Amino acid sequence: MKLPILIHPDPRLKKLADPVPDLSDDLRRLADDMLETMYDAPGIGLAAPQIGVSQRLIVLDCVKEEGAAPRPLAMFNPEVVASSDETSVYEEGCLSIPEIYADVTRPAEVTVRWMDRDGNPAEETFDGLWATCVQHEIDHLNGKLFIDYLTALKRQLITRKMVKLKKERAREREGA
Repeated sequence: MKLPILIHPDPRLKKLADPVPDLSDDLRRLADDMLETMYDAPGIGLAAPQIGVSQRLIVLDCVKEEGAAPRPLAMFNPEVVASSDETSVYEEGCLSIPEIYADVTRPAEVTVRWMDRDGNPAEETFDGLWATCVQHEIDHLNGKLFIDYLTALKRQLITRKMVKLKKERAREREGA
């Protein structure tokens, strides 16, 4: 089931998400719904706070090559346990901040530990787009948006654009 994605500014996007205590069928279903929502958007990552759920759950799939098999990942309680000193810059976007992109500098490589959908511990080292995406999504769990890496002026301009977009969408819904 596709879920509505919150648009910045929304106070729920700035809250620290709660740890997932135990895996349940409801949480697994939520992960599946989040993947469906992410693919439909289309995006390469989505965090539970973006759909108004304050749980430490992210989904991602950064396979972009034509014809390559998708690699959907659902991570419960993900945490970065190691990161490289080397950095990389990617132009990031966010489903909660539509049509806005900006260069963000992050560690080029990160090792992440999480609980998989079967409740098993998992750990993997990511680089390239995967490293950027997993860090971006974990930031969401900590109430941080990619625009928080930008200057205050750029953040204010983007926030104003998003307020305007939300008003336009609300008017469209009322008129529909």
